[in-house]
Amino acid sequence: MKFPVYLDYNATTPCDPRVVEAMVPYFSAHFGNAASRSHAYGWEAEEAVDFAREQVAKLIGSEPKEIVFTSGATEAINLAIKGVFETYSGKGNHIITVSTEHKAVLDTCKRIEKQGGEVTYLPVKNDGIIDLNDLEAAIKPETILIAVMFANNETGTLQPIREISAIAKKHGVLFFSDATQAVGKIPVNVLEDGIDLMSFSAHKIYGPKGVGALYVRRKNPRVRLTPQIDGGGHERGMRSGTLNVPGIVGFGKACELCMNEMEAESVKISQLRNKLESGVLGLEDVSVNGSAEHRLPNVSNISFGQADGNALMTGLNKTIAVSSGSACTSASPEPSHVLKALGLDDDRAHSSIRFSAGRFTTDEEIDYTIEHVLKTVKKLRETILL
Repeated sequence: MKFPVYLDYNATTPCDPRVVEAMVPYFSAHFGNAASRSHAYGWEAEEAVDFAREQVAKLIGSEPKEIVFTSGATEAINLAIKGVFETYSGKGNHIITVSTEHKAVLDTCKRIEKQGGEVTYLPVKNDGIIDLNDLEAAIKPETILIAVMFANNETGTLQPIREISAIAKKHGVLFFSDATQAVGKIPVNVLEDGIDLMSFSAHKIYGPKGVGALYVRRKNPRVRLTPQIDGGGHERGMRSGTLNVPGIVGFGKACELCMNEMEAESVKISQLRNKLESGVLGLEDVSVNGSAEHRLPNVSNISFGQADGNALMTGLNKTIAVSSGSACTSASPEPSHVLKALGLDDDRAHSSIRFSAGRFTTDEEIDYTIEHVLKTVKKLRETILL
């Protein structure tokens, strides 16, 4: 068993060796620029990108031409929200999102507000799911976009995407979903789910860092975007810049592997997650945050009462790589905005740990984690009593 045990797959995943193998030739042997249309090196690169685009599209049920490659999910989110805001400004300037979104969405919306846009931040219920009545009530004639993430990065909570998209369609509003944590872990189909724009990333699904995608619907309705990066008009004019061919090839391969292995993998990983929860929930004053029913198969966000958050993280991270439920910096320790939105107080939010398992997690690692967590929490509680 390798130490520290890695249980932070929601932060990033190791590249699958099969992905690395697919990428290697495109660093040196096939190094062409996919935009070089006048010779074989460029044609070869373009062909590899086209094939990867098909692999990516197949995983989410879209057409290849609806995939716009970006440097990652953050860029894709910026392109989606800012691109819609600028393009549809003649119709309105109102965007609806949720208080538990990733900072890439929230900070982009704050920028929109500075530019004269209006943003409604919907609250969530204690399980982290929005109230659909709140959503419908927030829509007005100026609403141009609803932005709701598919699965939460901290708790794994799944939003009712199809119901949300039906409300958006009923009111003629575009629907964008940040599906960075969902794609490759659970079935996502943009047509069946009614999504108009969707961001996701390679490094969350055993692909390389620095490459992501934005799905942009081409019909019913055809979505138009104002590009945020100007240049040579790459990616159908939506995202200029020389394409990261090795990264895109790796992204495509990662999507193909998820397509073929996701179903069996989800079963295995959810069993490991359930085993972990069963092992630690025997402790007093321990609870799982978010929806127990509607969530990703690999995530468990757990609060450990009567345990100092910083001391808990320090104790665990010596031999287990996990994330705190708090977005802490040494200068300003702020509790997680997601957990606060669920109704947790500061102490409870600070003493929450996100465990996220993945493709390479083993039973042995979960057994060790249970043992180490129990020992660490008991020790911290004894210290408090002293």
